[in-house]
Amino acid sequence: MKLESRQFVSDIAFTPAVKDVQSRLRSRNGYANMEQGSGWANKITDDLRSFIAQRDSFYLGTANVDGQPYIQHRGGPLGFLKVIDESTLAIADFKGNQQYISLGNLSENNQAFIFLMDYANQRRVKIWGTAEVVEDDPALLKQLTDPEYGGRPQQAFVFHVEAWDVNCPQHIPRLYSQAQIASQVQSLQNQVAELEADNQRLRR
Repeated sequence: MKLESRQFVSDIAFTPAVKDVQSRLRSRNGYANMEQGSGWANKITDDLRSFIAQRDSFYLGTANVDGQPYIQHRGGPLGFLKVIDESTLAIADFKGNQQYISLGNLSENNQAFIFLMDYANQRRVKIWGTAEVVEDDPALLKQLTDPEYGGRPQQAFVFHVEAWDVNCPQHIPRLYSQAQIASQVQSLQNQVAELEADNQRLRR
């Protein structure tokens, strides 16, 4: 569905077929009220910018011209997914397994989807838009590349945001990264060391 045919931002996902199912399963009224109210956003807010800056991975969805979908995991240092402006995200694309499924899909169908997960805090954000591969732009690659991260980027993925929404936290398992666990363990070890030191002083 083309952007100009949408009445609401959420129409990017709530197609007529989806709205028919919502009506049949009796959730349409709630979403209709949402559409008439604040609705979904189509610009990157400060809250979303902060959320993105704390992510070290995300999932990129594309589809080929026949509609066959593909999901690719992308990972890197915190904040490797960069906010370029209020409507644009981008990452440096490094050499991987060289299947190039996402690149091939985008060459014939530029519609794309980003799924961001924060398992520790049970938050998830969905972002719809279009994506393109940008080659031969050294200035952009320099902006996207962390100098402390190994590897030389081949090109850039640029994602143009058309809509985003925050999912409810229900059913998201609490999972923690190795760095988050290490921080908690170190805090506990410091407390234990302080207690042991106090205990030795009391014994003396």
